[in-house]
Amino acid sequence: MSRNKTIQPRDVFLQALSSLAVNRLRSWLTTMGVAVGVFSIIAVMTALDAIDKSVESGLTSLGANTFQIQKYPATVFGGGHSRNRYANREDITYKQGLFFRKIMESKARNIGFIITSAANQARYANRSTNPDVTMTGGDENFAPANGFILRTGRNLSGSDIQYARNIAVLGGELAEKLFPAGENPLNKTIRVNGQVYTVAGVFEKKGAAFGQSQDNIVVIPITRYLDHINEKSTLSITIEAFSQEEYRKTIDQAVGAMRLARGLTIQEPNDFEIRTNDSLIDSFRDIQRIISIGAFIISFMALLTAGVGIMNIMLVSVTERTREIGIRKSIGAPRTSIRNQFLLEALTLSLTGGFIGIIAGIGAGNIIAANLNLPLIFPLLWISVSLVVCSIIGMAFGIFPAWKAAGLDPVEALRPK
Repeated sequence: MSRNKTIQPRDVFLQALSSLAVNRLRSWLTTMGVAVGVFSIIAVMTALDAIDKSVESGLTSLGANTFQIQKYPATVFGGGHSRNRYANREDITYKQGLFFRKIMESKARNIGFIITSAANQARYANRSTNPDVTMTGGDENFAPANGFILRTGRNLSGSDIQYARNIAVLGGELAEKLFPAGENPLNKTIRVNGQVYTVAGVFEKKGAAFGQSQDNIVVIPITRYLDHINEKSTLSITIEAFSQEEYRKTIDQAVGAMRLARGLTIQEPNDFEIRTNDSLIDSFRDIQRIISIGAFIISFMALLTAGVGIMNIMLVSVTERTREIGIRKSIGAPRTSIRNQFLLEALTLSLTGGFIGIIAGIGAGNIIAANLNLPLIFPLLWISVSLVVCSIIGMAFGIFPAWKAAGLDPVEALRPK
């Protein structure tokens, strides 16, 4: 009984690898087509998973019974007209905020005012931070309304707001930068962009929300912020309802109170935005939808092109190896082993590109996760889907070259050209 009649799968696989190694450049260029398609979908899905987790942490920071009133929506879609529509709105002023709070103070648990600016640098003695500190003007309700808990010292008081005192409450991360090794920060004097503040307290660490640290902050009285930093800043108002049952009712009351504070008539639409957990989720779902559609289109075109490339490369390979195929068939190699070898070559090209795209995509997506202060993300579902799709691409576009190779007549294949 001849041992040549049956070739083991391991031998077929090794033959396929050997054939691909002969034409390394061609094989590499072919796999890159698959890699681009897989990279685009894995990178996007990894990034979207990161955004999802950032949204979850952001919603946790906002609180189940909390919503905000702002000049701008959470996200702005469209071109310049849409952006100008919000930019041209009148700022929400501190005076309007006080009027609003007077109407709503008995209808909500907490009402806090916030004004922020980014890219600030803090200094103490010979220590300084990167210019990434968030300066926040707040009132005595800022901490409870936004879920900040004091670690040490005291919160802002009503008299601090009234007299615009130059005191500050630091985020936990910032306090550790300026006062390392357990040094007591209370009553120490720091500088932020040249302005001097006395440290009155330090918050517990709260984590990141929407990719931005909530612990790298300096909170000063809102009146001092308006007097010494930017008197024309727009106000954000954080409102905490008494309970989840009262949540929707409190939002409706807040809308009415804000319309009164802004002096709007019945015919005029709202010129402010209500930011709730639901509105944030809807905004990010819109972003995800748009990005996902774009990623799928790019991936589909790249994988289709790569599949055609695999088929062409395998057809060229069949032509170049006609004599080799004829010799193997003349000594008894079955059609199935030749067909399987060429299918394996096509599958190997496709899966190799898939693995490269997955690794590169996870790396690119996790760069976004790192910027959002999130741990590493591995989209296992999309990795599995990508490998299955790559297998289908390899098999589908490799079947015709494999069938053509297996069907060669050994006599014609060995005829001198």
